[in-house]
Amino acid sequence: MVEQILIRYFKDIDLSDPFFDSLKEDYPGFSEWFEKKSEENKFAFVQYNQSNQLQAFLFLKIEDGELDDINPIRPQAKRLKVGTFKIDAHNTKLGERFIKKITDIAIVKNVDEIYVTIFSKHIGLVNLLKKYGFDYVGKKLDEDVLVKSMKELSNDQLKDYPLISLKDKRKFLLSIYPKYHTKLFPDSILNNEESYKYNLVKDVSYTNSIHKIYICFMPDVASLRKGDLIAIYRTNDYQGPARYRSVVTSICEVEEIKIKSDFTNINDFIEYTNAYSIFDESDLKGWYQKDNIITIKMTYNIALTKRVTRGYLLDSLGISPNIYWGFFRLSDDQFQGILEKGEINENIIID
Repeated sequence: MVEQILIRYFKDIDLSDPFFDSLKEDYPGFSEWFEKKSEENKFAFVQYNQSNQLQAFLFLKIEDGELDDINPIRPQAKRLKVGTFKIDAHNTKLGERFIKKITDIAIVKNVDEIYVTIFSKHIGLVNLLKKYGFDYVGKKLDEDVLVKSMKELSNDQLKDYPLISLKDKRKFLLSIYPKYHTKLFPDSILNNEESYKYNLVKDVSYTNSIHKIYICFMPDVASLRKGDLIAIYRTNDYQGPARYRSVVTSICEVEEIKIKSDFTNINDFIEYTNAYSIFDESDLKGWYQKDNIITIKMTYNIALTKRVTRGYLLDSLGISPNIYWGFFRLSDDQFQGILEKGEINENIIID
């Protein structure tokens, strides 16, 4: 059983599951609230482990108005409320996947901000939320109120995620073979007939994480630096001509670049790469023996709504067919052309 973030109606979720015990303790009216949502045919995002045990629960709600039940009151705005959010303790990667889910939906819904009320005793989840830009703004009774702006940048890459600025940023194209691309970017859409919003909101694989680690052996990649933007280019899958099947699918922002000398030993390398890569440990051990190995850690900010084909890159953006397509720099206009042709959600770009 592959672990996925799923949609489940409240009526189809077992309220007697021990997973909900802590919520019942924290919120005396939780059971009644849950039953009411069942009657209203509401749904939540959930994830089960391979033993079919509930390990995450997320309920979201759009609000439009003042937040007058918190202190201090917040002015009218369109908000995504994280109504109920619980993950198994100490499961940071699971938490990150759900934060990606929250921010993806906030972009689609074009909200001004996201907010959550949470007891300060939930230290792990509070710290995770703060890492990705949820700041303390006040109190609601005994709970802290944390808010993440979806319209302003703080110039901190993780706090701003998934928002990006294009100004004064270097842009590149990075090629990835299909067998790796499918695992690394499972929700990148390669079929024009698919609905972007449906896929984004309804079905995201467990590998759809905020952070990605990719390993390659192209020397020029070592010149990348934090904040550079990368257009991810899936090479030909040989189901048709390259000019139609080789496509840009996603936009990432570089977090850090490491070369072999940055790792103390092979165990250090495997521990680092295992966190977010899609490679087998046996492959990692073999690759580490090569001196020219380069590791890219990046945030996964945008899945393009429509694929941008090699043909378009050649014919409309003026990229030469004679350059090495494994990795090269894009001009600002070429990068902008990819975003426009890919019909990215403009709410992600803040400039």
